[in-house]
Amino acid sequence: MAPADSPEGQPQGPAELLAHLAASLELLQIRYLVTGSMATIAYGEPRFTNDIDVVVALLGDKIDAFCARFPAPEYYCPRHMVADAVRKKWQFNIIHPASGLKIDVIIATDSDFDRSRLSRGERIATGDDAFVSFASPEDVILKKLVYYREGGSEKHLRDIAGVLKVQGDRVDRTYITAWADRLGVSAEWGLCARDQKAR
Repeated sequence: MAPADSPEGQPQGPAELLAHLAASLELLQIRYLVTGSMATIAYGEPRFTNDIDVVVALLGDKIDAFCARFPAPEYYCPRHMVADAVRKKWQFNIIHPASGLKIDVIIATDSDFDRSRLSRGERIATGDDAFVSFASPEDVILKKLVYYREGGSEKHLRDIAGVLKVQGDRVDRTYITAWADRLGVSAEWGLCARDQKAR
């Protein structure tokens, strides 16, 4: 298999795809944070996931170079979809058809929260002396609270509980409480905090 940071690399699993993604973003000097389930697995309890969620500060002048790192037919990453997401500050998918793996690329906005979490990323070793930038445990929890409020899926609460259990006192609950109020998820955070105390 070609090296993970090579456009010709063929990811065999989520770890290899994550390595290729991180290497590509760092080569292009694009700020990013891995979040979502991949991050809750890194900070909490293991579970299976086929998806990688990443927040990316991608600007228009680097769209072509970014897309070149995920060429067809190895990847499905149409330039027009990337450009549209960058323009709208929205998101797009990268699919690796051979493995069925998917990357959800979320374009960073100018919101206070996005600026905060991009400044608080943590470098985590992922094997073979490689390091990947992850959103902080607190910011991962906050986005999970938002997703739970929007969709009601219990998996988000389970992911949060796993992070709180494994990370313990390392989690800055004061930070979460302050941002939960600003993001409108104070009730959801209170539910998680009470459940954690009851365990």
